[in-house]
Amino acid sequence: MTTSSVCIATYRAYDDKADFHKKAHSIAVGLTVGSWTELPQAKKEEMEKHLGKVVSVAVHEPDDALPGSRYADIAIAYPDLNFSRDLPALLVTVFGKLSMDGRIKLMDLDVSESFASAFPGPKFGLQGVRQLLGVHDRPLLMSIFKSVVGHDLANLKEQFYRQAMGGVDLIKDDEILFENPLTPLEKRVETCMAAARQAEEQTGQKLLYAVNLTGPTSRLADNARRAIAAGANALLFNVLAYGYDVLHELSSDPSISVPIAAHPAMAGAIYPSPHYGMSASLLLGKLMRLSGADLVLFPSPYGSVVMPKAENLAIKEALLQPLHNLRTSLPVPSAGIHPGLVPLILQDFGHEVVVNAGGGIHGHPMGTEAGGSAFRQAIAAAMNGVPLEEAASQVGHAPLKAAIEAWGIKTS
Repeated sequence: MTTSSVCIATYRAYDDKADFHKKAHSIAVGLTVGSWTELPQAKKEEMEKHLGKVVSVAVHEPDDALPGSRYADIAIAYPDLNFSRDLPALLVTVFGKLSMDGRIKLMDLDVSESFASAFPGPKFGLQGVRQLLGVHDRPLLMSIFKSVVGHDLANLKEQFYRQAMGGVDLIKDDEILFENPLTPLEKRVETCMAAARQAEEQTGQKLLYAVNLTGPTSRLADNARRAIAAGANALLFNVLAYGYDVLHELSSDPSISVPIAAHPAMAGAIYPSPHYGMSASLLLGKLMRLSGADLVLFPSPYGSVVMPKAENLAIKEALLQPLHNLRTSLPVPSAGIHPGLVPLILQDFGHEVVVNAGGGIHGHPMGTEAGGSAFRQAIAAAMNGVPLEEAASQVGHAPLKAAIEAWGIKTS
C-alpha cells in the first residue's frame, strides 16, 4: 500500500491513561475491516488491501500532570479502495462514528492524488478573482451589507452604491439575507448590479457582488443560474449548512460561471474545542478549497468573533500552499476589521488577502463612502510603508484620519 493510494487522517486524542498505540490500532482496524485477529489467514490475505494502517503515534506527556492534558497525535492511512471519491464518503470513513468516541479531534486530512483528481477545486481561485477585477498589486477590499433584513430594493441600492463609491472591490450580501418579498433574488441582483455600473462609470473600478445563494438544496443550482442570468458576477454560500459536497457540485457545474465565496456560518459548532470536532484549518481551509471555494471567509483574530491567530494563519496556509495542483483560494479574515488594523492584517496575512469590513465601513463617522475610502487609503499607506498617522495627515485623507480617531490603530 503506497501513499498514492491512501488518505492519511491525523487525529488528536486525549486520555490520561490510555495506551495510545493500542487505540491507534483499534481505530485503523475498526474503521476499515472491523476486526483482524479473529480472521483466518486466507481471509486476512483477501482483506489486507482494505486494512487501515497506523502511520505514526506521537504521545505528549504533560509536564505538570494536569488531569485531561495528556494527548497523542495519531496518523492513520485509509485505503482509497474503501470509499468512493466524494467528501461525504471520506468524512464518514475517517471520522463518522469515531467523532462520538470520547475526546478526539480530526486535525488534518491528506488525500491521495487519485482522490483529489475528482475535485477540480476553485474555478477561479485567487488569480482568477484578481483577473476579473483587474487588481493584481494590492490586497482586495470587501464590504458587507449591514443591515439587510426588512429593507426594500431602494434602500439596498443606495447602500450598495455608497459602498461601491468608496472603492471596494467586492460587496457581499449578509449571510442571513434569504429569499423574501422585499428583495427577491433576481430583482436584488438587477438592482445592485445597476448600482455597480453607475458607480463604475464614475470610479472606473470593477466590482464583484456576491449574492447569497439560498433555498432548498434541490433548487440551488437553478437559483444560481437565475442569479447569473440576472447579472450576478459572484455568489455567497453558507457551505457548512448545506455540506461540502453541495459546494463541490456547484463549483463543478460549468453553467455556474462566477466565483463562489464560502461563508463560515455554523463553523463555531465544530472547530473551537481542543477535544472535539475538526481543526479550523481543515474545516475552513483545506476542505473548502478542495470543494471549490474561490474565497473563504473565517473569523479574524482581531474582532469580537475571536479565533486564535495561530489557527487563522493555519487556515491561510491551507488556502494558499500547494495542494494537488488546485488553484489557491483567497483568505478573507472577517469580523471587527477597521482601517487601523490594515498594517497588522498585511503583516499577518501578506498581500494575498481580502480586507473585509462591515461596521468598519458603514460605521465611519463620515458615512459609508468615506468608510471605503479610509480602507483604501490605509491599504495604500501600508503597502508603501507609510505609518497610518502620517498618511492620515496628508491632503485628501480626511476619511482615514476620521477612522483613526474613531477606532485607533492596532499594531499587535
